[in-house]
Amino acid sequence: MPSPGPCTFWLIEDHLTFRNAVGAALEAAGLQCTGSFPSCEEALAALPVPIPAPAPIPRASSSAPPQSISPIPAASPILATPRAASTPSPPTAWPTASATAAADPAAASRTTSPPPDVILLDVGLPGMDGIEGLRRFREAAPGTALLILTVFEDDGKILRAICAGASGYLLKTAPVEEITAAIHDVLAGGSPMNSRIARRVLTMFSQLVPAKKDYGLTAREKGILQLMVDGHIKKEIAALLDVSVHTVNTHMRHIYEKLQVHTGTKAVAKALQERLL
Repeated sequence: MPSPGPCTFWLIEDHLTFRNAVGAALEAAGLQCTGSFPSCEEALAALPVPIPAPAPIPRASSSAPPQSISPIPAASPILATPRAASTPSPPTAWPTASATAAADPAAASRTTSPPPDVILLDVGLPGMDGIEGLRRFREAAPGTALLILTVFEDDGKILRAICAGASGYLLKTAPVEEITAAIHDVLAGGSPMNSRIARRVLTMFSQLVPAKKDYGLTAREKGILQLMVDGHIKKEIAALLDVSVHTVNTHMRHIYEKLQVHTGTKAVAKALQERLL
């Protein structure tokens, strides 16, 4: 769910000039950049780590018999040895935000903060690539929309990004107005991508669907096969088509030969399984 106020986004891009330019342009468009990183590893480190709940302290059983405590003898070495005065330990000095930022200029970006509404990340990143980053961010920040912003538009990377959980796929050549509209679109439940990428996606998925096999059935044979699928017997088919049973037998024999089956039941099963009709 989008955070109250301006839409927040993170930008993961190893090209510093491009990262700064896009971040500034999106902020000028009314969005709020809350994280800018050169790698997925640094961005993942900036996500807040959930603190596990403390383990419950086991209660002593009320049925357990009380243990007797033996008195310590007066001559015990524990009592004979004087105990040194304890010195209180100094409090742990945690580094302040200003000190950390001074020691590490990128510390401000790595300060843990709530996940943003949207993460824009490149595919070709040093170390962990954007495809693996998508899987990690999907697990670490399931409420954050993930948009690919890259120069790659080959089918393999597009398909892998979609399968890894990308909510949209944008090219770096897109104008800032298109990127801004894509961010608002993905927060509204859309899956933004330009028309060229969308066409490639549709082409890829159409290729995943096996084409119907052409067995060379004639129109009459398809009609008879459809009547067989509907449950009609030979005499009923002959009456419906106003032909003789002998003619129906001839057509059915041709159907069996073309479908490479030997019975009407198998012909019907093959027609349903392969959606021949």
